[in-house]
Amino acid sequence: QVQLVESGGGLVQAGGSLRLSCAASGRTFSSYAMGWFRQAPGKEREFVAAISYSGRSTYYADSVKGRFTISRENAKNTVYLQMNSLKSEDTAVYYCAARGGPRARVEVQEYDYWGQGTQVTVSS
Repeated sequence: QVQLVESGGGLVQAGGSLRLSCAASGRTFSSYAMGWFRQAPGKEREFVAAISYSGRSTYYADSVKGRFTISRENAKNTVYLQMNSLKSEDTAVYYCAARGGPRARVEVQEYDYWGQGTQVTVSS
């Protein structure tokens, strides 16, 4: 069993920054690719960013490319999402997810474990 816990969400003004963290309880964290997804009210869960097990490969949704950065510290069993130049349309619940494999994926169905989410609200 793998447990993921997100933190760092909150209220921020448009144009501001926020950093989300995801802490994993598993001892095989370094072998998992990780991803961030988000879901706004009335909308389906959508891909935000993903990173391979080693951190050598990253992928971003077009809507966040150039503004968000995904990174990981395997020694701390933690993945991060640095969010800059935030917009009101970034408002959503953000979820951390883990794959039982090393390669990054952008599809929701490719992930095996999910956190409970953290709320990000951007005021305009």
